[in-house]
Amino acid sequence: MVTRKSTILGPDGRPIEISGLGEEIAQPALTGNRQTHSDREATGLTPERLASILQRAATGDIRFYLTLAEEMEERYLHYASQLQTRRLAIESIGVSVEADKSVPTKIVDAVKTLIENDGFDDALGSLTDGIAKGFATVEMCWEYEQKLLQPVKYISRDQRFFQFERIGLSELRLVVDGNADGEMLPEAKFLRHMPRSKMGIPIRRGVARPAAWAYLIQSFGLQDWSAFAEIYGIPFRVGRYHSAASEKDKRTLLRAVTMIANDGAAIIPQGMDFEFHEVSGTRGEAVFGGLLEYVDKQISKLVVGQTMTSDDGSSLGQAKIHNEVRLDILRADGKQLASTINRDLIRPFVDLNFGPQNDYPRIELPVPDPEDVEALSSSLAQLVPLGLRVGQREIRDKLGLSDPGEDEDVLTAPSAPSDAKAPDAGEIAKQVGKQKLGKFSAEPNLKGHGEGCLCPGCSSFAAAGDRDDAVGELEDLFEQISDFEQLSAPLFKPFLDILAEAKSYDEAIALLNAARPGAGPFVEKLAELTAIARGIGDVRD
Repeated sequence: MVTRKSTILGPDGRPIEISGLGEEIAQPALTGNRQTHSDREATGLTPERLASILQRAATGDIRFYLTLAEEMEERYLHYASQLQTRRLAIESIGVSVEADKSVPTKIVDAVKTLIENDGFDDALGSLTDGIAKGFATVEMCWEYEQKLLQPVKYISRDQRFFQFERIGLSELRLVVDGNADGEMLPEAKFLRHMPRSKMGIPIRRGVARPAAWAYLIQSFGLQDWSAFAEIYGIPFRVGRYHSAASEKDKRTLLRAVTMIANDGAAIIPQGMDFEFHEVSGTRGEAVFGGLLEYVDKQISKLVVGQTMTSDDGSSLGQAKIHNEVRLDILRADGKQLASTINRDLIRPFVDLNFGPQNDYPRIELPVPDPEDVEALSSSLAQLVPLGLRVGQREIRDKLGLSDPGEDEDVLTAPSAPSDAKAPDAGEIAKQVGKQKLGKFSAEPNLKGHGEGCLCPGCSSFAAAGDRDDAVGELEDLFEQISDFEQLSAPLFKPFLDILAEAKSYDEAIALLNAARPGAGPFVEKLAELTAIARGIGDVRD
């Protein structure tokens, strides 16, 4: 059978075999190298056996190590919890598609549709298993759908179905019976994620390798603590038999003492007795409990980079500080996973459907910084009135709010009725002069305004409404001056005439000194009213 190959090269420079893209090639089997049901390594694990497993893995024999890593997640609960926390944090990141302006819109839209298909999110979650074991693989089955060749099924494959080439231990290959070197993986067929938790060959990067020693210590510690609790958790029993007791009587007494521990009741012959001796075993918790707590904290540091949000005893402030460390790890995980998807899925998908491109769309898993909403709102409330220009979209992104739709109701600040027209100060003054002012309970003739309104008109009226009767009488006296214009004419008319005639500032000063307009009557009346006002003020003070 002739294999149909595309002229398009994959990321490794090899042609893509189109005819095999829709077939599964890494299926499990009941026998041979791809059966994993009978593998066991954690049971009866010893330090010597663990050292041998890790040494063999470092030289390319990875099956035993991968089996142990799988069993550790089932038996070491704290390790499994921390791995789950880190993996779920990655899966919670939203996937976005970014592209330069040079990328055609139809290609970007096709990639967006691709990542929205069923199975893509599960594939991302399966690839995060590489954090523990050093690598993870997902097989893709391609078919033509919606006029595009694209993966229609993502299948997570057991890492024990693969091996690394023997020399560099970096190229992943498929395990095949009868072939010690394995088969090369076809292009565009597998998602191969090898996260860099540390430097070195991929199989030594997984956190399961250093965690294996913690698992061993934790297993021995639990066994010893259980034996300690069994011994010191039950009172020590001492049976006493008389000197003439036979061997049968002694065996009966021993059996009775033993039954008390298990059944809580026993019978003994007459003439025999036993005593309970309480033994203090409180040091067991301090020794074994302290050891296990120390090991668990080291696992937390290894997997999630901190202990404050994963173990007890942290304050809110400490947790916030240490959470920043975890965010750094999360950003690195998201960046590395996005790089794997762009290399093994996005680029082959674009090449097979649209041909090789100079620029490709790319997916990203951005991790936003946690925002202090209260501090952000307070800062905006102070800076925006001072002229700071801030984009609404940026603030919505920080608060996690979407842009409102065109027909969507939006929140707005309450406003005064639009048909209410605020009167000016002159109108208020006229009303003040026309009516006897008392307290603010006297209702002004201002339609749409009342107590609590802060417009200039109502503020002036409120200030006037708080005056007492003496001030009101003074205002009435001022309003009764009918010859106000006659009193002020000798002062203002010559002044205005001189300003109209003068051609310069010096000429105006000279004419004013010569004319000396008379202001006697006006000044006298103004002095009278001022004296009355001052007297009212002194009395009130």
